[in-house]
Amino acid sequence: MERTQALGRMGLLLHDYQTTVKSRATLAGIGVHSGKTVTVHFLPADADTGIVFHLSNGGEAREFRALVAEVGATDLCTMLGDPAGEHIGTVEHLMATVFGLGIDNLIIEIDGSEVPILDGSAMSFVEAIDQVGIETLAVKRRYIRVVKPVRVEAGASWAEFRPYDGTRFEVEIDFESPAIGRQQFASDINPDIFRRDIARARTFGFMKDVERLWAAGYALGSSLENSLVIGDDNRVINVGGLRYPNEFARHKTLDAMGDLALAGARFIGCFRSYRGGHRMNASALRRLLSDRTAFEIVETRRRERGRVAEMIAVSGPVYAPWVI
Repeated sequence: MERTQALGRMGLLLHDYQTTVKSRATLAGIGVHSGKTVTVHFLPADADTGIVFHLSNGGEAREFRALVAEVGATDLCTMLGDPAGEHIGTVEHLMATVFGLGIDNLIIEIDGSEVPILDGSAMSFVEAIDQVGIETLAVKRRYIRVVKPVRVEAGASWAEFRPYDGTRFEVEIDFESPAIGRQQFASDINPDIFRRDIARARTFGFMKDVERLWAAGYALGSSLENSLVIGDDNRVINVGGLRYPNEFARHKTLDAMGDLALAGARFIGCFRSYRGGHRMNASALRRLLSDRTAFEIVETRRRERGRVAEMIAVSGPVYAPWVI
């Protein structure tokens, strides 16, 4: 039986125990930037393993831990490893799924240097994991609880963590294009909300940028099948239009979830951003984890009947993601 606890005034559910997938799952597709076909396998992992990528593209497998300390680039996607050497790009949608579904431990085998883009959202990852199921392990989950505000700024853009009784995202974007404009998505996060309100939001871009990206060796696999595209007339040119009225803000939330999943543990707090992106998300996470007074590591204590679960401070897990 799955065991959960409630936390604070919001009545959010937190898993007491760590999780992994019940059995192997497989997906294949093309990389949005490389245009190359890649296959990904998701395998069960023991407690305190964390999320670990195994890259095998013809040679000896190379291991990448899904931690912000491993991030090598944040220009057009979030990349683990060395951009000029071995790396795994576009990890954010997969990592958002790990975060959104509450998966703590997972081995990800991949035979190429970029996670497949699929339809541009996280929904195919969700469906693959839902098909095999999630298993609860016998080791307590630890959380990173934000205890004081932490903020980063760059020009008009900013991102911050604030204390909050639950896990919440408030993401606002502001584009000159009238197809997007200024829009926001704000919500507490749990697996049901992730599946319903966030996972189907697609990546997006502008037709006017395509030739520049192609010339730089990017977006070689981009198409209307895996991206929302805004034409020169500032209209969405995809047949069928938007999946949500504010799909752009929801996708930026999806990206933020994937980037913050690289903390190595779920956080209890509120993440807020304005005109953010991969670089801003990684910067805010590094700022939080570098300030040991800004967070504490906690787990749930077994609650008495009728009482809200209490969070108690504990030492960090073996993979200690906050040591950066």
